[in-house]
Amino acid sequence: MRMSEPTVPFLKMNGLGNKIIVADMRSLDCWVESQAAIALAGNDDTHFDQLMEISSAKDERIDANIRIFNSDGSSAEACGNGMRCVVSYLNQETPKADYLFNGPVGLLPAKFENDGQITVDMGAPRFEWQDIPLKEEFADTTGIELQIGPIDNPVLHTPSVANIGNPQAVFWVEDDIWQYDLERFGPLLENHPVFPERANITIARVMSPEHIFIRTWERGAGITQACGSAACASLVCANRKELTGRSATVSVPGGDLNITWNDQNRILMTGPAEFEFSGMLDPKTGEFSRQSVGAA
Repeated sequence: MRMSEPTVPFLKMNGLGNKIIVADMRSLDCWVESQAAIALAGNDDTHFDQLMEISSAKDERIDANIRIFNSDGSSAEACGNGMRCVVSYLNQETPKADYLFNGPVGLLPAKFENDGQITVDMGAPRFEWQDIPLKEEFADTTGIELQIGPIDNPVLHTPSVANIGNPQAVFWVEDDIWQYDLERFGPLLENHPVFPERANITIARVMSPEHIFIRTWERGAGITQACGSAACASLVCANRKELTGRSATVSVPGGDLNITWNDQNRILMTGPAEFEFSGMLDPKTGEFSRQSVGAA
C-alpha cells in the first residue's frame, strides 16, 4: 500500500481476543483522527474493538498519555484489555514492573507481573444514578427498571448498572448465556434512552461465589471476545447483590480475567496480552503498512 506522510508505529494486539491497536504517537505532535480510526477498523487486517493512542506526557512520572477510540470512531473512557496491551508494548521497550498512565478519566496505574500477566488498576466504581449516568433517578442501582421482550415475560430484565470509566449494564441470568440473542438486543439496549451516553450491555451468569461467565455488547464496538470494564462491572455488581465475594474469576468468550475489588475501593484486573503484528500507519488517513508477524 502506498503510504502518505507522516507515519507512526503501531501494533495489532489482543487481550483475550479483544482486538486492540496500539498507535505510538510519541514522535509526533498530532493525534489519530477519527476518520483514520474508522478506516483501520474497516480493514480486515487492522479491524479493532479499541484503538489505544499513546503520546508523550510532560510529567516524567507518567509513562504515556492515553486516548481510546471505539471501532465506530467514537471515544471511550476505559479499556482494560487495551491498557494491558499498552503495558506489554512499553515493557518490550523498557522492562520494568510499575507503570503510570494519564487516561481519559485520570491516572491509571498498571503492573507487569513476574509471570507475564498484567494488572491494571481500573479505578473506583461509581453507582449513583447521576454518575453512571442515567437519564432519570434510580435509588437502587443494583437493579433498575429496564427490560427487553414482552412485559409479562421479559427476555432480560432488571440490570445492575455502574460506571467503570464508562456506563455498564449487567443483566443476570440463571441459564446458558449463549442462548440470548445479544447481537439483536445489544444495539437496542446500548442506545436505550435511559443511557444518555449509551452503555456496555452484559449478560452474566454467576456460577459460584468465585466464578462468573459473561458476554458483552460493547458501546461503539458491538460483540467482543472480551471487555475488561464489563468484567469489572460484573464482579462489583455481583458483590453488591451478595452473589460473590470481592474477588472472582470472570470468564469471557476469549478466556479468564481475575478481578479484585480491594479494600481501597479500587478494581484490579489481571490478564494477558498477545502480539499479532506491527506496522506503520498514517494517523490522518488510516493507511498502513504491515511489517512483521509473530511474537514480539
